[in-house]
Amino acid sequence: MKNFRDFKPEERRNYITLSTGEYYPDILEDACRLYTPVLETFSRLLHSSESSSALFLNIASTPNQWMRTQLCRVFRKYVSPETPVEMLKKSTKAKQICDEFGDGFRPIPIVQERFDARPFPDEALCAVLWEYKDRGKKGYDLTEKFFDMIQAKFPDLCIWGPKRSGADVQAKSIWKDYPNSSRPLDFIISSEDKTIIYAVGLARYDGDRGGAQEDDRTGGYKNCSDEILNYVHLHNLKTKIIFLNDGPGLLLGSMWEDYSRIEERYPNEVKVITLRMIDERLTEERLKGE
Repeated sequence: MKNFRDFKPEERRNYITLSTGEYYPDILEDACRLYTPVLETFSRLLHSSESSSALFLNIASTPNQWMRTQLCRVFRKYVSPETPVEMLKKSTKAKQICDEFGDGFRPIPIVQERFDARPFPDEALCAVLWEYKDRGKKGYDLTEKFFDMIQAKFPDLCIWGPKRSGADVQAKSIWKDYPNSSRPLDFIISSEDKTIIYAVGLARYDGDRGGAQEDDRTGGYKNCSDEILNYVHLHNLKTKIIFLNDGPGLLLGSMWEDYSRIEERYPNEVKVITLRMIDERLTEERLKGE
């Protein structure tokens, strides 16, 4: 059976799954249709707020979560580019955010002037917001396809976890005495009654990676495999680790080499695969350790 390293550079692209994208400016009509209500709401709040902090507090009180998130993204572009969107989305901490970051907010008269100077709807801003729309979708598509392929290939086994979106499975929820209470897993492959855990793993779609991102990913995988296998060895389990990675980012920089090294550290217990490698490299015998 071929190892991850054994796939030659000239053939690797044949084992990569490419997600389809969308063309510019074709997306503009749909983007403007989707985000015009967001810009209308932002305009109303902008022109009825006496300060930028008041604007944010008004945004934070918006009841619809999707609308509130989009308004936060517009707020960040116009008012506070240094404040992370994830922080802005925490509506319960709106007052704290204003207290800590409010001094850096752009003054409301300038925001109103800049906003009103743009065409409505602002195609450029709608296109920026559109980029957020499917963020994570390629990863969700990858795990969904993986679940379907595993269920079809191994009908007597069970695969579970968040098939698309949803909370990760914590290792501690399957092994009660697992030492790390925050070790997330994307999927678990087990017996049908879930009493025997054959494999656990993570799934990522690498669209475009490089530099520090490569180091973060591979470093995280090394730590994950070391930690899980320490527990597996201590308890004499046969659980394997599967890192499902796919996408053109695998062909960039040192990603393929880095993943090969991770697999080679535990050659019989860690497997790095793409969707197109499943039939060739993932067998029930290997999963069960037979």
